[in-house]
Amino acid sequence: MKLSTIDDGGFLMVEGVPGQRFMSRVDDVNRIVESCFDENVRGALLYAENLTDRFFDLSSGEAGAILQKLRNYGVRLAVVCPPGSIRFSSRFGEMLAEEQRGSHFGVFGTRDEAREWLSRQLERR
Repeated sequence: MKLSTIDDGGFLMVEGVPGQRFMSRVDDVNRIVESCFDENVRGALLYAENLTDRFFDLSSGEAGAILQKLRNYGVRLAVVCPPGSIRFSSRFGEMLAEEQRGSHFGVFGTRDEAREWLSRQLERR
């Protein structure tokens, strides 16, 4: 799968394909960073199924490693995850509540919500 570049009212971001695996291991985050740098964008919109199998289990360390790498390179991440589609670990839910107060990572029920949030974050740059 390749990430697409989308223009959301003048704000460019890369987007995954719904229903397709993109990251099978943590190091695949480099593909997101490379796509962002290749397209000169600082935002990524992915779907829950694009992420590693254990991303939503905070004890795996996968989310922390992926989010830290993206943060290091200034890439903001919005994830589309409809309510009830994925079971978060309790600690993931706590981390998400903290993260959503910031501007680097968010999880949203719909693509439109994710795009709107990401556009606002990119506007602040």
